[in-house]
Amino acid sequence: MPIPLKPSSYTSPPEDRKEALVLLGYEEDSVGRLMTPDYITVKKNWDVVQVLSHIRRYGKNSETIDVIYVIDDNGVLLDDIRIREILLVDPATKISDLVDDRLIALNVNDPQEEAINIFRMNNRVALPVTDDNNILLGIVTVDDILWIANEEYTEDIQKIGGTEALDEPYLDISLLKLVKKRVGWLIILFLGEMLTATAMGYFEGQIAKAVVLALFVPLIISSGGNSGSQASTLIIQAMALGEVTVADWWRVMRRELVSGLLLGITLGLIGFIRIFVWTLFSDIYGPEWMAVGFTVGFALVGIVLWGSLAGSMLPLLLKRLGLDPATSSAPFVATLVDVTGLIIYFTIAVSIMNI
Repeated sequence: MPIPLKPSSYTSPPEDRKEALVLLGYEEDSVGRLMTPDYITVKKNWDVVQVLSHIRRYGKNSETIDVIYVIDDNGVLLDDIRIREILLVDPATKISDLVDDRLIALNVNDPQEEAINIFRMNNRVALPVTDDNNILLGIVTVDDILWIANEEYTEDIQKIGGTEALDEPYLDISLLKLVKKRVGWLIILFLGEMLTATAMGYFEGQIAKAVVLALFVPLIISSGGNSGSQASTLIIQAMALGEVTVADWWRVMRRELVSGLLLGITLGLIGFIRIFVWTLFSDIYGPEWMAVGFTVGFALVGIVLWGSLAGSMLPLLLKRLGLDPATSSAPFVATLVDVTGLIIYFTIAVSIMNI
């Protein structure tokens, strides 16, 4: 486990203070902050009898004895061996005979997020931590990783919801602090949504000529925002699980081009059919109902496609810029697509209805 910070009134042993200062010297979100220097190391030329004697002598102070680490005389990590492999062989067996060179190690400067993915992919209870010269510095255990993964997951969910990450449980945080965590994003999103009024004002003349177009504004912008939010959530989750990286942007774009187009065509057809059915019972859309239907249909195709592309590419772009992809939250994507969706909608309306 990472070394906890001691209360100021507690006088820690000199070796504990030294350990804490060393760990605090690493970047806040690095593997170095997670590791513990309490582990068991053995030499390659030892036999099982020597190893078991060593474990009995020093194992009590080790974070775990499930895994034993093989090092050379300079402290360079050579391999790791599970304890069961030592217990099930002849006592005269040399450690060199058990080494399989299938070593998986973390670098002390690796981000904690990367360590979470490595643990997830390799089913390990502990992983060694080395420096750039492969010197063994410590280990990270799965319980530490689970704790960090839970914190990362909670933080990402809160950011995706359009709020700053809470530092305390929801019911424990003060009301004023809770408001402060939420108000910033709400102001940004509100100012962004104000651009929709600007966009509608730009097409005021066209709306005046075909007032019926205004009836479909909520439908149009919500469909684009929903598709963008879907894509953004899927990509952020895939990135968190290590399924998608920035290098996969072209593959993601191709998939979203096809899926966004199919989704847009589906909604566009439903929109057109809805207008057609309503004309059988009402003349609310007037004699140009077909032009209105085609406008809504084609606009939905374009806006849903654009929403899917924007929602999928924005998290990857933020990651490429070194920012947190979770900040490309569903509300943020929805606001972006709302504004641009209106421009797409009225541009198509001008082209089809000649207004």
